[in-house]
Amino acid sequence: MSPSAPVLFLSFGGPQTPDEIMPFLESVTRGRGIPKERLAGVAEHYRHIGGRSPINEITSQQAEGLRERLRIAGRPRDVYIGQRHSAPYIESALREMAANGIERCVGFITAAYRCEASLERYVAAVEEARIKIGPAAPRVDFVGPWFDHPFFVSAISERIRELNAPEESPWVFTAHSVPCAMAKESTYVEELRHTADLVAKTWGRREWTLAFTSRSGRPTDAWLEPDISKVIKEHAAQGVRELTLIPIGFLADHVEVLYDLDIEAKATADSLGVFLHRASTVGDHPIFLDMIADVVEHGAPADSALGRISESTVFRNGRHAQKITKDSKQCFCFPGDPSAPCLLSQTLRARGL
Repeated sequence: MSPSAPVLFLSFGGPQTPDEIMPFLESVTRGRGIPKERLAGVAEHYRHIGGRSPINEITSQQAEGLRERLRIAGRPRDVYIGQRHSAPYIESALREMAANGIERCVGFITAAYRCEASLERYVAAVEEARIKIGPAAPRVDFVGPWFDHPFFVSAISERIRELNAPEESPWVFTAHSVPCAMAKESTYVEELRHTADLVAKTWGRREWTLAFTSRSGRPTDAWLEPDISKVIKEHAAQGVRELTLIPIGFLADHVEVLYDLDIEAKATADSLGVFLHRASTVGDHPIFLDMIADVVEHGAPADSALGRISESTVFRNGRHAQKITKDSKQCFCFPGDPSAPCLLSQTLRARGL
């Protein structure tokens, strides 16, 4: 691939006005059988944060930061933003590329940890758009894993430094929960834990907790735990009065952070007399933008599957990890517990329930 191959900068997208909220949520949940009442409840979350999401602006800032860094380095590239659920859509970006005669590009997905929801759905959306466009559609070579990139770790650490939280305040890293079956078919949890451990080590921290937010789906399905509210309650019961929340699972302060942490988790903490120090996401932090530029410059990995599927991963030290499969008796959340929710879900699935 040419050193100056353009970049397809892939993001989730979000509603810009109150009128866009329900169409956006319907797009996100299409085919998943989510009840309308549940969507209406999530729509209220957006209304609590101003009736819109800031993610589109943050994505634009990230893309512009990438362009500027590549220009300063003397290796300028065009950067096209393509979003899954709001304009500018992936198909529009690829059509514009095709009209400009572009045959290949580098794909950067704004998701640090890989599972079917955070990686394969982007890849599938790109392939669906390419099929619609036809033979002129550019080929997209996706970058490899970057969850343990030193610049990513440094950017998170700097966001913690900005907080100036008390040293004795326990650390809780947070990320989006996903169904346990999905997590077991990917390296999502292992990547999250590795990032958290790397960040903690930069501060000399040995103890930390990984909690999850933003659970959705059927109540009977097992999702990754512990939920952030449960973690807050457990710390409060131990006499903790301050907690430091570090949302490493998100790259921008959007609804899963602004509502799920700043409103919902805060309400739980307030009721228990616990004060939350919440770090910002990496967003457009200069070190994170440096990381994006570095990852893009390195391009797709030799094993292209690492950029397209989440069943395996590679660490910067060369170690490889594989999924454990959804039928595994291993439980991420409750190790050694034979009655863990994910194992009970397996039994219900086997019975056709």
